[in-house]
Amino acid sequence: MTTTLRPGGPLQQGAGGARSRPYEIRVNSRRVGALLIACDTPFGPSVGVIRDLAVDPPDRGRGRATVAALAAEEVLRGWGCRRVTASIPTASPAGLRLAAALGYTESGRNMAKELPAGPPALSGGVEGRPMTPAEYEVWLAEALEGYAADWAARGMPPEAARAKSEADHARDLPRGLDTPGVSLCTLEAAGVPVGHLWVAPSRTRQGAYVYDVAVAEPYRGRGHGRDLMLLAERRALAGGHRTLGLHVFAGNTPALRLYESLGYRPTDIHFAKDLL
Repeated sequence: MTTTLRPGGPLQQGAGGARSRPYEIRVNSRRVGALLIACDTPFGPSVGVIRDLAVDPPDRGRGRATVAALAAEEVLRGWGCRRVTASIPTASPAGLRLAAALGYTESGRNMAKELPAGPPALSGGVEGRPMTPAEYEVWLAEALEGYAADWAARGMPPEAARAKSEADHARDLPRGLDTPGVSLCTLEAAGVPVGHLWVAPSRTRQGAYVYDVAVAEPYRGRGHGRDLMLLAERRALAGGHRTLGLHVFAGNTPALRLYESLGYRPTDIHFAKDLL
């Protein structure tokens, strides 16, 4: 019996080389699953993505997903893609095993935490307060540069990375410090600013999300990162949220260990693979 992909709908094409198409996974003429193949990621048309790969329960455990994923990679090669990405919920252990078996490596993960009933206490002599307008101007300039640099380091052309940074910040902070639902805070220790925090409602799921958090370089290694995350919980609870999410890049071991120690657990793992 032969497992193949068959188009499940028309090819959709957009600006800048973006395209996507749904496919059915078939064994001979019988439909056993589906997936979506696209190259509309922020990195441009050279990076593709496999989404929503699912095999019907009666046909699981027979290698159908493996063949489908390899066939999807061939489609992306035909589209001129040099890299493929996929995001897999941690609730799908079979999907995680498949990614590892096919040579995908983790690029980052989303994590989330169910918040306590009451706001956690900060360390003695530490407190959070709203950013001042002057602090916001400094933070925004650095945030624009840092966010663009993150995307460029992951393979996005510098011009596109800068444009994405400006567009995303304009979308998420249309009124700056006065944007509804947004908490932009400064952490102080003994009256000295030592870090900043940006918490707002999540764009993709229920609850709040940590969009930016950092300890100022001269004050790192003193436990202020933990207090910033506890401040994030306090701000999320004050906004009526019961969960708090975040993203951490692969390789950022200190941040990952901190989040795990505070009770955050992965919800989705992001993978990537070069198409040789």
